[in-house]
Amino acid sequence: MTTRLDFSAAAPSPWRVYGQRLDSRFLIGSAGYPSPDVLARAITASGAQVVTVGLKREIAGDVQPHGGDAVAMLRAVCESTGARLLPNTAGCRSAREAVLLAQMSRELFDTPWIKLEVVGDDHTLQPDPFELVDAATHLVKLGFQVFPYCTDDLVVCRRLLAAGCEVLMPWAAPIGSGLGVLDPAALRSLRARLPGVPLIVDAGLGAPSHAAFAMELGYDGVLLNSAVAQAVDPPQMAMAFAHAIAAGRLGYEAGLIAPQDMARPSTPCGNEPILVD
Repeated sequence: MTTRLDFSAAAPSPWRVYGQRLDSRFLIGSAGYPSPDVLARAITASGAQVVTVGLKREIAGDVQPHGGDAVAMLRAVCESTGARLLPNTAGCRSAREAVLLAQMSRELFDTPWIKLEVVGDDHTLQPDPFELVDAATHLVKLGFQVFPYCTDDLVVCRRLLAAGCEVLMPWAAPIGSGLGVLDPAALRSLRARLPGVPLIVDAGLGAPSHAAFAMELGYDGVLLNSAVAQAVDPPQMAMAFAHAIAAGRLGYEAGLIAPQDMARPSTPCGNEPILVD
């Protein structure tokens, strides 16, 4: 039986997103699991307090391959795990489409939270920066609390903040690629240039070590789906990522030593021999 990860012994500091306190820094997706039971056990194992749901699939009235209403199932899973739903505009190609879908999600899930995705390229699923900023601007005016999925482009990120977004979700690599952090320098620079802004690495992480590395860069959280949902044992993989995310954040908070090109003895010695009578 899978149990919720206990962070009480060594827990990173809590954080806030749109005024909501979160103790877990792991946000988890809900797509691609073999059954609702496996999904529920993976969420429990992860300790995640936020679960994303793809609106295009659910609002269309699709049912899970195992039967039943998808929306009702997700609500039940979140109630049983204590997690909060974060609807997602995945699959949208324009600002207009994303705004319409977000409005539908607010009616369906009764939440102002929205993970905003506006895809600009079918091969990489890279966000369209122009449509993304346009959609974010409209949604903020409509009272939404927007979580924009973006690249690590500093200028685009600043435009999203200026539009009213209070959190950013830059990618590590293309969605579902499992490549890990492709451009550490860009993510490091983004963290340095946007101090105080909640930053969540979203997409492209394939191994727990990738998540730990992202957190060591100073990021506030990690959102992922494929690496857990497609694992042989999703609940166990969810727990592995939870430990990695917590460890990476604890390491960052503790203060990592700076890398260098030469050796430095951990026990310094003088230049003179020590004589022992």
